[in-house]
Amino acid sequence: MRTWGRVNGVWQEVVTDPVTGSNDAVWLTTLLQVLKLNLGEDPFNANYGIPAQQSVIQQIFPDFYVAQIQQQFAQYFSSLIIAKVPGQNAPYYTVNVILHSGVKISEQVPV
Repeated sequence: MRTWGRVNGVWQEVVTDPVTGSNDAVWLTTLLQVLKLNLGEDPFNANYGIPAQQSVIQQIFPDFYVAQIQQQFAQYFSSLIIAKVPGQNAPYYTVNVILHSGVKISEQVPV
């Protein structure tokens, strides 16, 4: 499996780990990219993304859509919790992931 993710403005290919066969990095990269997509922007998965423009116009955090993304991607990790960072004016979410290898990853993502 493979996917593409942006690192410091440069697109990087992420593939299945050749040693362990794990797709954790692929799914984590896909999850982070989906959190930055507009709803319907992905040509292959129309249900991926967040209606960011509507959220800005209505000034409502996209919590419902983030919860949907969490449900869609939870099956690919041992544990996945996405929670809104309190006290922020812009929508920031903390993504807490436990990979199948037991590695814990926590990242704040602007949506």
